[in-house]
Amino acid sequence: MAKGNKPNHRRFGNIRQLPSGRYQVSYLGPDGRRRTGSETYERKGDAERALTLIEAKMISAEWTDPDRGKVKLKDYAETWISQRPGLRPRTVDLYTWLLKKHITPYLGGAQLGKLSTAMIRQWRADLLGNGVSVSVAAKAYRLLRAVLMTAAEEDHIISRNPCRIRGAGDEHAQERPVLTVAQVFELADLVGRRPIGNVRKLKDNAYRLRFQRHGEMRTHPEVFRTRADAERALWAMGMDSRADCTQDRRFRALVLLATFASLRWGEVSALRRSDLDLDAGTVRVRAAFVERSTGELVLGQPKSKAGRRTVGIPQAIVPALREHLATYVQDEPGALLFPGAKGGPLRRSGFNTRTRWVDVVKEMGLPGLHFHDLRHTGNMLAAESGAGLKDLMARMGHDNVRAAMIYQHAVRGADKTITDAIDRHISGAGDEDEGGSAVVLVPVG
Repeated sequence: MAKGNKPNHRRFGNIRQLPSGRYQVSYLGPDGRRRTGSETYERKGDAERALTLIEAKMISAEWTDPDRGKVKLKDYAETWISQRPGLRPRTVDLYTWLLKKHITPYLGGAQLGKLSTAMIRQWRADLLGNGVSVSVAAKAYRLLRAVLMTAAEEDHIISRNPCRIRGAGDEHAQERPVLTVAQVFELADLVGRRPIGNVRKLKDNAYRLRFQRHGEMRTHPEVFRTRADAERALWAMGMDSRADCTQDRRFRALVLLATFASLRWGEVSALRRSDLDLDAGTVRVRAAFVERSTGELVLGQPKSKAGRRTVGIPQAIVPALREHLATYVQDEPGALLFPGAKGGPLRRSGFNTRTRWVDVVKEMGLPGLHFHDLRHTGNMLAAESGAGLKDLMARMGHDNVRAAMIYQHAVRGADKTITDAIDRHISGAGDEDEGGSAVVLVPVG
């Protein structure tokens, strides 16, 4: 019996009348500490009902400590990110940026116990109203929902998660292009095309362009305002054969392998000589580079457990890989398969700059094509082999409900079927009408 209550009256909690005439409740929590209700009631019956609800929550283990609910969202979310197990470095960077940019300025000072679905709905509406894309708003909402789910279900700080807005966490990915086999080989050749010429700065800070044509060096009649303008003009001349070109094939094998083995950028850039077995026709994926927002490159595990895998290589690209190994890769087993300019890891920005990726894909009629779209192309070719979903997920390095059974997929059985099917695609590409080949758009999940 609580102190202050009369015999045969309430067995849980205490009600007292304040000088104002209103009623306030107090009760002992599961830890033996007395809590005083933050609200007051006009009628004693209302206070009794409030105590009944609190007691019912304690009995059903749904009670939350109102004092803990006073912690601010910003502080709790920052701790949540720092203590979340298994987050990849780039995921930590993304969560930290989303919290700082899109959550804290709006809700960071709010107490967890005071957050409501209405507040969350208004926050999302403000994000979208301020020009934040649906995709970014969805990412921010999913982060907030995950943080508050932990507060509700693990830490029992709040009774339920207020993130209950239907569809707020959904992203509708835009359709991405899927290249034909002929386009993949064209891209692999174009990323290595280099026009012969040079750019010289003049006294008036303008730039003069010289280029080679039919083996003879010539001076461009135009004077360019910036070096970048002159370099773009030289590149365009090389593309339409107004300037002689050389062919740097160091990235040809990278494009082919990334496409037809469905590799991510971080995976293909982390490959070592020992990961490639051309006699068996396989490539082993066991690590991946991740570039932090600070520019730091971190070598770690692939994106998921299923990312550690062995993938079959179509025989049609094995000659290109043998040429690459003989020309550009050191003999040591641990040598990087696709090193950067100074022998270290190849960065995506360095690859884009050296290959003039943006200009190349625009020249091909594919403006906006991303390197990751090569993986989508390989995935589509694999899917067309008729293999089952589990085998496709294993080849692509995706987790599913049976991920524990697919830790590393040996290249035999179903994956051999997929690889052979891709080989048939490549071999049959020469029979296609080049004028009729087209880019196919498919949704990317």
